[in-house]
Amino acid sequence: MQNARLTRAQSAMEYLMTYGWAILIIAVVLGALYQIGIFNPGSLSGKAQPGSCQVLRPNGANTTQLMSLSGVCNGQLPQFVASFSGKGSYVNFGNSPLMSPEAGAKGAMSLCMWYTVTSLTGYVGPALKGQGVPSYGNGWEYTFDQQGTAQGFTVWNTLGSTVIASYSTGNQPTPNKWNYACMTYNYAGGNAYYYLNGAQKAGVFSAGNGPATAGTGNFVVGGGENGYSSVLISNVQLYNASLSSNEISALYIEGIGGAPIQLRNIVGWWPLNGNQNDYSGDLQNGVANSISYTSSWTNGYSTP
Repeated sequence: MQNARLTRAQSAMEYLMTYGWAILIIAVVLGALYQIGIFNPGSLSGKAQPGSCQVLRPNGANTTQLMSLSGVCNGQLPQFVASFSGKGSYVNFGNSPLMSPEAGAKGAMSLCMWYTVTSLTGYVGPALKGQGVPSYGNGWEYTFDQQGTAQGFTVWNTLGSTVIASYSTGNQPTPNKWNYACMTYNYAGGNAYYYLNGAQKAGVFSAGNGPATAGTGNFVVGGGENGYSSVLISNVQLYNASLSSNEISALYIEGIGGAPIQLRNIVGWWPLNGNQNDYSGDLQNGVANSISYTSSWTNGYSTP
């Protein structure tokens, strides 16, 4: 009986020795595939084609009558996102008055975007108005500041010399994690807010130095002249109104493929899904410089 037990134990050990390494290798391979996003549900689902959803303005650009969404607008994940590789990598959307806070009612605006930092090596401006290309001027910016130590926004006036509202998280963004950032500004209400992933991070700020003005610079998404970090950006939305916390929370819940809210106030919608076209109906397409579009972007993204 004892010999039989020893024989069975020896057989079990030989089985483990024979197949244990194979099981371990399979586990390592599965773990590696998970890390690169192969088993991410978002990577397996169908993706939205460029331009599959857009704002319809039946009376033409810059009108607000009878506006509606057209196409497949159910929040399907984008096929592509824009990849910015650092300094000199950006999309230039020009200097349209629609892109300035004073275009809204008594100086109001909101800017929202999805982004993930792939390499954090210094200063980067994911969105700048009035700075960057081709010259500095009045306006606003959403940036990761010098050396990537914080993320936040600033509203400027008087050729960038007067800070109207400013907020910094004090924390650098986590590399390869998708975030949803929104900044709102309302000069009449005397406040500015910053939201990260649907949650308000900034309090009320005084807007006592006068409203932000258009300046001479362009609206730039990406590194601009000063950017050094590499970042992926998607679904940039610009409004000439200060969105409420509930509206921003709703946009976050929609996810990276979500359509705009408050259609009467949308003045620019750039999904960056394979191109830099404006799908707000205002025809403010951008000019790309040293960027690319990638379909391998879902790692680090999870549905809100």
